[in-house]
Amino acid sequence: MRASRGSEAEVEERRKTVLRHVAQEGEIRIADLAERMHVSVMTMHRDLDNLHERQLLRKGRGVATAFSNVAMESALRFRENAHVEVKTAIADALVEEVSPGDTVLIDCGSTLFPLARRLATVDGIRVITNSLRITYLLAASPVEVTLLGDRFYEDFESCAGPGTRRQLEDIRATVAFVTATSVRDGRLFHPVREYAENKRAYPRAADRAVLAVDHSKFGRTATYPYGDVSGYDLLVTDADTPESELRPVRDLGVQVRTVDPHS
Repeated sequence: MRASRGSEAEVEERRKTVLRHVAQEGEIRIADLAERMHVSVMTMHRDLDNLHERQLLRKGRGVATAFSNVAMESALRFRENAHVEVKTAIADALVEEVSPGDTVLIDCGSTLFPLARRLATVDGIRVITNSLRITYLLAASPVEVTLLGDRFYEDFESCAGPGTRRQLEDIRATVAFVTATSVRDGRLFHPVREYAENKRAYPRAADRAVLAVDHSKFGRTATYPYGDVSGYDLLVTDADTPESELRPVRDLGVQVRTVDPHS
């Protein structure tokens, strides 16, 4: 058996391979994974502990089990480069909701990264976010950025938890931009409890709340429901979202704006 230790990059690459094996097969015995990866069972336990803590798989008694596709896709590394054209078109619509001098509250979803880049050119705004990535995207701009803190989740590159929610109670933004992992019949879901509870608090912290969700997130559920879309003033999505999913949103009194990334 080869030595299990290596550089940080090598260890992370091995863990990615482990995650692929588990995702492909659904459930694998830990001893079998160790044999496949040519590492000790103890090393495999450490790898799986790391992946379990990062909410990328579930480690049980002697086995590793895949989360649903929803849970895996919620991790930044799996979703950042998905539907880039759609996210860009959504950002073009979202930035129209911002005026010079606004205080803008931004969630940590990758759908909002193109928006952050556009906000760098808006005069006199202040951005409040729990996303380290959005903070970095605005770092070289004149935008004043406040980073909400609490427990840091590496795979989301953001903070979540009761501390973040308490901070949200103490601010008032002009507009809040929030994403969703799963939307079904107007109801909202997330695979991680802390993020579900954070997202519930975002609309209450702003005068106007905008939900940004591409078509791939509709018709799905996840472990933790956190209410419905009725707390939002506007939903921005793309033209591939089925009308059967948009109808319940409109029935809850939310304006819907669709964008076409190919127009």
